[in-house]
Amino acid sequence: MNNPLLQIWDGAFGLPPFAAIEDAHFGPAFEQALTEARAAIAAIADGPGSSFAEVIEALELAEATLDRVAGVFYNLAGADSTEAREALQRELAPKMSAFSSEITNNKALFAKVESLWQGRADLALTPEELRVLLLYRRMFVREGAELDGAEAARLTAVKSRLAVLGTAFGQNLLADERDWFMEIGGTDLQALPGFVQDGCRAAGAERGKAAVVTLNRSLIVPFLQFSPNRSLRQRAYEAWVARGANGGATDNRGIASEILALRAERAALLGYADFAAFKLEPEMAKTPDAVRGLLMRVWEPARRKAEADAGVLEAMLRADGLAGPLEPWDWRYYSEKRRLAEHDLDEAALKPYLSLDAMLGAQFDCARRLFGLEFHEIEGPFYHPDVRGWEVTRGDAHVAVFLGDYFARGSKRSGAWCSAMRSQRKLGGDQRPVVVNVCNFAKGTPTLLSYDDARTLFHEFGHALHQMLSDVTYGFISGTSVARDFVELPSQLYEHWLEVPEVLETHARHHETGQPMPPAMLERLLAAGTYDQGFATVEFVSSAMVDLEFHTGAPPVDPMQRQAEVLEGLGMPRAIRMRHATPHFAHVFSGDGYSAGYYSYMWSEVMDADAFAAFEEAGDPFDPDVAGRLERFILSAGGRKKPRRSI
Repeated sequence: MNNPLLQIWDGAFGLPPFAAIEDAHFGPAFEQALTEARAAIAAIADGPGSSFAEVIEALELAEATLDRVAGVFYNLAGADSTEAREALQRELAPKMSAFSSEITNNKALFAKVESLWQGRADLALTPEELRVLLLYRRMFVREGAELDGAEAARLTAVKSRLAVLGTAFGQNLLADERDWFMEIGGTDLQALPGFVQDGCRAAGAERGKAAVVTLNRSLIVPFLQFSPNRSLRQRAYEAWVARGANGGATDNRGIASEILALRAERAALLGYADFAAFKLEPEMAKTPDAVRGLLMRVWEPARRKAEADAGVLEAMLRADGLAGPLEPWDWRYYSEKRRLAEHDLDEAALKPYLSLDAMLGAQFDCARRLFGLEFHEIEGPFYHPDVRGWEVTRGDAHVAVFLGDYFARGSKRSGAWCSAMRSQRKLGGDQRPVVVNVCNFAKGTPTLLSYDDARTLFHEFGHALHQMLSDVTYGFISGTSVARDFVELPSQLYEHWLEVPEVLETHARHHETGQPMPPAMLERLLAAGTYDQGFATVEFVSSAMVDLEFHTGAPPVDPMQRQAEVLEGLGMPRAIRMRHATPHFAHVFSGDGYSAGYYSYMWSEVMDADAFAAFEEAGDPFDPDVAGRLERFILSAGGRKKPRRSI
């Protein structure tokens, strides 16, 4: 009982007692939490109760301690890894998979769920209760509850191995990102804009060096944009795209191959033609053909635009006296020069108006105007000194706690994401969420964002609003617990408010002078909003197509060969690479959240354009009636209703 993870958290807002938690506490806490959960589930399965409350609602609350411990641990494991946390992750992967299989393989428990489902017409369930019952039954079936004997045992083994491999893939990627850096100094450093120099020095300080380039996207991308030293650009770029494919203990190519084979076997055991058919069945898209149709409608015009752009950039390269051809490590450098020439947009001049604090103010102000939310900064300590926290209120009511962890560091996996240490639910008492946004911005004094960084900030905050405004009874459908190709709708929709002129007019102010962004600069920024979209779309769609083809039909023996075949079939421009090559495609291989599902961003993009059009048709980006419908039908509803296919 001296373990703070197992004690009552009676501090402000029921936050975890971060300062008291040590790595050594997690292992025993998980063991205790698993013991409690197993006892609770056995009581449901073996007891006399068979009503909705005695089965489904009891299942909702059976893992309360486990949810609490896991909510802290897995957030820390991704955002602030240590050797001890990584070791425990590896230990937990098969244990947690086995626990999950124990539940879905429990015949007595499934019989009670099935009985409720078959008799649902006589239960007088609310629409939300009926939806939750459907989702619980579907979960059991898709996890193998209807299998017996050798097939059930094999599926359990397959899922366990997949959990182990997914953990290894993510840890290998983190190791490659953490261990590589390139020292830079002298004229090579001085040739970079001040904000890139500051980022290199901050990254160097973390590694005991004067200045370095790392594989953090918010540092390597501006380096590739601004470094005139082509050989250094090539060295950095090739290290970036080689993550997970450097040979040795951290090489992910063999892991990817085994994952694909096991996913195909999992689908076959459950009666599906392939893993894509299995994975897409509960999503909005439903079938691989629907996904392929969307992606290919976009591919050809994007490829033509990218090839035309490549011709312009190669001419610029040749004008610099280089023989060519245009290489992937040249694209961003010459594209930045072209943007300056054609749109008079200089990122070095733009970034002082996009400080992190200014853009946080913008995202909070938009949430206030749309949904009446207020954000009051609170004191830690939180799980890392870089983390900031806010209490979210509406009127006199507490809504949520929001944590922001924005800076890159060696202990954090790459990318940006939103998670919940605690999800909203009403069952068992009104549980308010603790929501976390994690980014990897290059730290500065102050931290200055690119426009793409600011878009990422708004994107993840859209996910956070989906969590914070959730208003459901059951945690199983809370917040972002929706179809994968629907979950990106709130996040991508929120990006649109960054493009609203009055938002930038109010908040995009020079961090030193406090002056607003000059109107001419703002106009040029918004006019260039689709600049280089051929490149960005080709990067994305090629990754989505490789993901889809990996999981359609027989699994590839050699994923790298299959990747090359798919790209050749698409006619991939030679100067552009996939956004996420197989060995570092964490969306797809570090767990299966986006496996056969990377297309989801584009599927949701069609819907988010339609959703924002409702505000435009109302003549006000903050129209209260439209905002109210957005909250009522999307942000607060969680998975309460089945989303209808709209594409």
